[in-house]
Amino acid sequence: MSDETPDWARSFGSVAEAYERGRPSYPREAAAWLVGAEPVTVLELGCGTGKLTAELVALGHDVHATDPDPAMLAILERRLPDVRRSEASAEEIPLADRSVDVVVCAQAFHWFDLDRALPEIARVLKPGGRLALVWNQRDERIPWVRRLGTLIGTQDQLREPADPLVESALFGFVEQETFRFWQTVDRRSIQDLVLSRSNVAVLDEDARAAKLAEVLALYDDYGRGMDGMQLPYEARCFRAVVVDRPRTGDAGRDDADSNEPDAPDDELDDGLNHGLSDGTDTDMLLIDFR
Repeated sequence: MSDETPDWARSFGSVAEAYERGRPSYPREAAAWLVGAEPVTVLELGCGTGKLTAELVALGHDVHATDPDPAMLAILERRLPDVRRSEASAEEIPLADRSVDVVVCAQAFHWFDLDRALPEIARVLKPGGRLALVWNQRDERIPWVRRLGTLIGTQDQLREPADPLVESALFGFVEQETFRFWQTVDRRSIQDLVLSRSNVAVLDEDARAAKLAEVLALYDDYGRGMDGMQLPYEARCFRAVVVDRPRTGDAGRDDADSNEPDAPDDELDDGLNHGLSDGTDTDMLLIDFR
């Protein structure tokens, strides 16, 4: 992370309403791929205003939504009053060990202090549980979309956003999938889209006004008046199963002093398939390939 990243990461609360109005949601099929079709217990980190949360709830999942920004959570509460929510960060998750089936992060994983967040995520996942990540990225193969990116910045067009997960010893093989969709933007919503960006939110008033003027000039060149314009996106999705590990505090424990019976091996290994390694990586024994 660069030195300015923490300031950018904390900038969204000041533009929460613009974020809610201007940012696209996530395709329902992407949400189903990330979390599954059967209802499970989901922890969402960096939930923002609830763009992905709404899709997960619609699929029947039991969601606990968290975000460090109270302004973003206030909008989520207004949209989804029945969803459990906590003001919390990915580095300090207020849940018990092995308590959720899936941890999901939408447009947020790159903001985390991953040296702290990845062990926390692994801690709260049940054996066989998984971490799922998604980013909406503009499809800049289209010339006018590339021009828009030049104007508003491309720092969110992450080339390999899941690399830290791929490299982590806490998780197994990382699957990925992409879902393409379109967002209709008009002269008002494209301004909200720009204002919701972290690099624009930290600008002073004059600089923000100048940036909006540039974007509106682009819209007037390419837009279709009241009909708006179609902004192409790719929802880039990743998921990986947590590697099973001893419970916190188990290492070095004197079993003679414990009043709890040892859990059977099949209980501790619930959800894991054995014998799937090709012999080159012993961690692969702990990956759920289903």
